[in-house]
Amino acid sequence: MPRYPDELIERIKSDVSLERLLAAQGHELKKHGQDLITTCPFHEDTTPSLVISPDTNLWHCLGACQSGGSVIDWVMKREAVSFRHAIELLKADLPHLDSDNTTPATPIKRSSTRKLPPLAANPDNQRLLQQVIDHYHQTLTESPDALAYLQSRGLQSSELVEQFQLGYANRTLSYRLPQKNRKPGAAIRTQLQDIGLLRQSGHEHFNGCLVVPVLDETDVIHEVYGRKIGQRLRQGTVQHLYLPGPHRGVWNLSALSASSEAILCESLIDAMTFWVHGYRNVTSSYGTSGFTFDHLAAFEQQAITRVYIAYDRDSAGDAAAEKLAQTLRDKGIECFRLLFPQGMDANAYAQAVTDPAERLGAAIRKAEWIGKGKTPPQPPPLAAPTSTPEPEREPDPQEAELPEADIKEHEIKLSFGERHYRIRGLEKNLSYDQLKINLLIRRDKAFHVDTLDLYNARHRSAFLKQASHELCLSTDILKADLAQVLLQLEELQDQQIQQALKPKTPVPHISQTELKAALDLLKQPNLLERILQDFDRCGVVGEQTNKLVGYLAATSRKLEAPLAVLIQSSSAAGKSSLMDAILALIPAEEQVKYSAMTGQSLFYMGETDLKHKILAIAEEEGAEQASYALKLLQSEGEVTIASTGKDASSGKLQTVQYRVEGPVMLMMTTTAIDIDEELLNRCLVLSVNESRAQTEAIHARQRQRKTLAGLLAQQQRRELLQLHQNAQRLLRPLLVANPYAEQLTFVSTQTRTRRDHLKYLGLIQTIALLHQHQRPIERVEQSGQWFDYIEVTLDDIEVANRLAHQVLGRSLDELPPQTRRLLRLIQQMVSEACIRESIEQQDYRFTRKDIRSCTGWSDGQLKIHCRRLTELEYLLIHAGSRGKSFQYELLYDGNPAAPGAHQMGLIDVARLRQEYDAQKLGDITQRSGQIAQKTAPSLPQVAPKLGPSQGCIFIRLRGLVRFW
Repeated sequence: MPRYPDELIERIKSDVSLERLLAAQGHELKKHGQDLITTCPFHEDTTPSLVISPDTNLWHCLGACQSGGSVIDWVMKREAVSFRHAIELLKADLPHLDSDNTTPATPIKRSSTRKLPPLAANPDNQRLLQQVIDHYHQTLTESPDALAYLQSRGLQSSELVEQFQLGYANRTLSYRLPQKNRKPGAAIRTQLQDIGLLRQSGHEHFNGCLVVPVLDETDVIHEVYGRKIGQRLRQGTVQHLYLPGPHRGVWNLSALSASSEAILCESLIDAMTFWVHGYRNVTSSYGTSGFTFDHLAAFEQQAITRVYIAYDRDSAGDAAAEKLAQTLRDKGIECFRLLFPQGMDANAYAQAVTDPAERLGAAIRKAEWIGKGKTPPQPPPLAAPTSTPEPEREPDPQEAELPEADIKEHEIKLSFGERHYRIRGLEKNLSYDQLKINLLIRRDKAFHVDTLDLYNARHRSAFLKQASHELCLSTDILKADLAQVLLQLEELQDQQIQQALKPKTPVPHISQTELKAALDLLKQPNLLERILQDFDRCGVVGEQTNKLVGYLAATSRKLEAPLAVLIQSSSAAGKSSLMDAILALIPAEEQVKYSAMTGQSLFYMGETDLKHKILAIAEEEGAEQASYALKLLQSEGEVTIASTGKDASSGKLQTVQYRVEGPVMLMMTTTAIDIDEELLNRCLVLSVNESRAQTEAIHARQRQRKTLAGLLAQQQRRELLQLHQNAQRLLRPLLVANPYAEQLTFVSTQTRTRRDHLKYLGLIQTIALLHQHQRPIERVEQSGQWFDYIEVTLDDIEVANRLAHQVLGRSLDELPPQTRRLLRLIQQMVSEACIRESIEQQDYRFTRKDIRSCTGWSDGQLKIHCRRLTELEYLLIHAGSRGKSFQYELLYDGNPAAPGAHQMGLIDVARLRQEYDAQKLGDITQRSGQIAQKTAPSLPQVAPKLGPSQGCIFIRLRGLVRFW
């Protein structure tokens, strides 16, 4: 229950004018001596009997009701509300007067439908939830009780309150809502109950709680935590509350990207304790068993390599820390346990010591390693606080200030009076373990220069000794200078390392308008058709199957086994344009594109630089040397290499392992016909349409782009690209379960179909993943962890079957698509010639010149494809009389060697749908029979009235289906 200061109550009674309030409510006031008089609205009053005294700001009825009091009493009686409600109405709705009471107040129009700030007609849950959090946040800033609680827990930080939108629920939310007997009020209350902010009884779920929302980087609220702050709580009251349902989201997610280390607390109060004392790379689980899949995914996405577990020091905390460490170690994350005094948590420990920031830092430095085998040789580094919450003090004039550095591209200059220092090579130090530089010190014309590691005491001693001799200066003076240089370089090195750790392509901020547009796109029922339409609007003509398969393959980067795509065509046919069009719809930060790659380049990339990203290579020939690494990355999900390097401390040679994690989606183009078979059978092969009709359509589009309408359409293209990029950013890497997997079929005539079958299943998963915002997201627990997943539908399988017939069918053909097309053209040419000359096919001879004249293909293309047709015995060569010119005979009889739609062996989805519906209906019928047997003895007179048994079953089935 909120407690209002006496000063606030007295100010309302004196400063809020009864005269202006009644005038605003429509009462006609007349002078009556020094008072005002009007009719009383609380009884039938024919003659004015309500007296208002402006001097005392009181009212009194001299008539039948004989009531009176202050402005608060007036609002309570007139609006039929409680004292607290009246205070809230007067605080929120009536303006404050100036101190001299000379500024007139604006009349207030009263309405019985008091509500939150204006809402849309059908607000979504996220928008309504944000408004409630804003109300709670405003309430906290005006609540002495809530502010006192934060102070008692050592969390009295305005920055903390604003940064994380902390709030306080004090039962005033209902005062801001429309009345529940009104349609808008009932609708909003129902929506708040669905969210979990109101209980079924209508009471606030977080009443009396400090409220902490859990937001992501785009300020979307995933979870809300409430902590009871009252001193006198009924026995059995739950002190920790959350929204209904499984926990979602990660608190302080944005701060985890600033460091490879993270502090993980058991509760949000503990996490905020670390935060206010300067340790910003901190987050919290939801209790000892509340480490969720979202936490693990955040650690992996932000490349966290070390976690400090700051759970409570009790039996439950120790057991949970050990179990959690095992989970993190399996993911390659190093774990340390902060050891507080027995029975204490982080917040209690911080309140018990005199210097919380320093003592929390000491606890981190002394953290105990949780792992198997030998303890790491080096102690865990201190996660230094970003700010020191010490009280301000007067600066000590004897303390030396760091000199201002003159920083250029490759050197840094510092000056201490007549002593000038020049530093080079700092940019090479991307590790906190060393500070190796080239250092020059100059005094007048004397100087000394050397290369040394400032963290090596022997190097520093040798440098100081020689510099003192060269410059004729005391070693103590130079030692003090070197300490200043070291501190300055450490600051610059830290900035340099933090800059290097930032993503090479930063993730742009998405506004609420852009977020809504992207969600609307992902929720469209005809999403695949909309994608193809947007491709057309962006200027990509035709290639419907290739565009859709390429887009789906790019989306599969979110899966654990992404698809790979190889776009194959003749030169200038448009393969690069197709790849660029697909990549343009994918966020820049989720793709890496190269023109060529050397044999070892892939092994020395950052460990997570390619994880769940697209690796695009302009030409397959440019990555020929790296084909082995690409094949391993595609099939194994990672590549590792052992190389020789120097130990940073000793300088001795040692074996260093480099590792690059996947999964990665691979996309390449090629003009070659003969491609590495091992790489080819790992990819979906897309063949560009090289027909004359496609060429004419491309020419028409190229001409249209030069018109005024085409130039204006470029702006729409940029908006469409941004829309799809934002939509791709909203896709989560969920698990995709296929409940129909065991009923699916696939051709098994060749061993390579073992990999083609996986491509088919991956295509189905990708289609389902793209529609995740149109499917219910389920949760399943495994070994104490929660996993989110969605399920495949029969519509997904139907689309995948249609695409598989057109794409995977080519992989079973022994001829490349261009060679197969030439074979058909040759067959057409030979057939027409045989009819024209009235001869048999085996008697007709032709040359490459004849083919050129008929098809218009270049001689270079014909040489390549005719050689392939000859090797596979589709053509037979007959040598000429001079032995230099060759004539061909067509051996192909027109029977296609490539599998057609019926030869892929895919299940008929319509039949599968019928079988599934029949099975479901059988289950319902069986269940209805069981229920009928149970209820038959109790309904002996009902059966005759229902008529035949079929009618009885039908009626029961309708009820069961509705129940089901």
